[in-house]
Amino acid sequence: MKPPALTPNLREKQREETREQILRAVGRQLEAGPLEDLSFSEIAKDAGVGERTVYRYYPTKEALLGAFWAWMQSQAVAVAQAQAAPKPKRSLPRIREAITAPRDAQRPMRILLATDAWEPQVNGVVRTLTRVVAELKAMGHTVEVISPDQFKTFPLPTYSEIKVAIGVYEPVQERFKAFEPEAIHIATEGPIGLAARRICVEWKLPFTTSYHTRFPEYVSARLPLPLAAGYAYMKWFHKPSGRLMVATPTLRDELTEHGFRNISAWSRGVDTEIFHPRPEGGADVFESIKRPIFLYVGRVAVEKNIEAFLGLDLPGTKVVVGPGPQLDELKAKYKDAVFTGPKSGEALTAAYNCADVFVFPSLTDTFGLVLLEAMACGTPVAAYPAPGPIDIIPNSGAGALATSATEGLREACLEALKLDRAGVRRFAERFSWRACAEDFVRNLQPYPEPEKTRFWRRLRRLARVRRRRPEAA
Repeated sequence: MKPPALTPNLREKQREETREQILRAVGRQLEAGPLEDLSFSEIAKDAGVGERTVYRYYPTKEALLGAFWAWMQSQAVAVAQAQAAPKPKRSLPRIREAITAPRDAQRPMRILLATDAWEPQVNGVVRTLTRVVAELKAMGHTVEVISPDQFKTFPLPTYSEIKVAIGVYEPVQERFKAFEPEAIHIATEGPIGLAARRICVEWKLPFTTSYHTRFPEYVSARLPLPLAAGYAYMKWFHKPSGRLMVATPTLRDELTEHGFRNISAWSRGVDTEIFHPRPEGGADVFESIKRPIFLYVGRVAVEKNIEAFLGLDLPGTKVVVGPGPQLDELKAKYKDAVFTGPKSGEALTAAYNCADVFVFPSLTDTFGLVLLEAMACGTPVAAYPAPGPIDIIPNSGAGALATSATEGLREACLEALKLDRAGVRRFAERFSWRACAEDFVRNLQPYPEPEKTRFWRRLRRLARVRRRRPEAA
């Protein structure tokens, strides 16, 4: 006679009990020996289950340890809540409630930033992150940046200027343990971002993410992959994030339509001292070419839609500043345009402030930091009504928009020529990097006390045990 079938609830309860038996056995094994000696067979023996059962629940050591750290954290929270029970007014708030509560932006924190975009890359994402980190440090926060320059890298296929880190998971894990962050932000969806996300999910650490790059559109422009595939990946990546930071209301609305959630605004800034109008009597870097000067600054790549600008019938001269994989192709095709290559510092500022109109043809950027840089130099902007321009330019007196995503850019360029450059500069002065950094801090979801302290303390203790055991042997 067959035994009665288990109900789903009873079956799940038995599974949870088996998992806890295994994790308790892991704790005993770690107390008895170093991490390297952790053995699935010994864990199974200690837990009183078969070795195949351990592998079924946790197929790799990384999965087993990730579950163990998360379980230890949950135990610490449960103990703290039980101890606080007699005093309900002072009871420990639940983690999810605590991390969504308003934060004091003035309180210094230990902030970990994981990013696949960092110097020496030159783009708006890198400029945003480096400036925000500088402002955070000036505000008193301690910031640890995990970036590609700290690892072995290889050139990104079809875009050799961008280097992709390899072999990052274990080093990133060690950086987490050594730094003991109070708040974690994952800025990109590449290998470093993936490693940080995996650690946060396995250890059940709250974290935030940001949407800097239209990854689905970029991939679709370069490879024969549908947009839906890119958005499926991005939704999977950002789903566990406590807050997904975006730069504009338009992008927020678009992502909401695609099924993203927990979206928060994160403003952008511009350094109005570095980017400034041309001083009276200052040199004109474009004096040798025909005016008016219509300028593009940024990566020279297919997703930037630069040909929509270069193909326009405009008076004067079109100038393109920046590097990129499409540079040689466009130079050969558009002989009348001037391609200067990359510029930085005062040379870049001079290119902005000596131009008559800045043209931004991209339909795939999430903001377009170059818009603010050009405006800070007093140069009006012409652009398509895409996220970024459509949130900044209307009613600003600092630029003109095309009538649609495919028509009217020429007319917008000619209209921008008529705008008052002093008014353009005044508009740009409303944006600051300090406000951008303060937005960032308000959006963070720090790991609340006392769970944070207990969690990292247990990891430190295990690390000390791990170091002592070989010496004792």
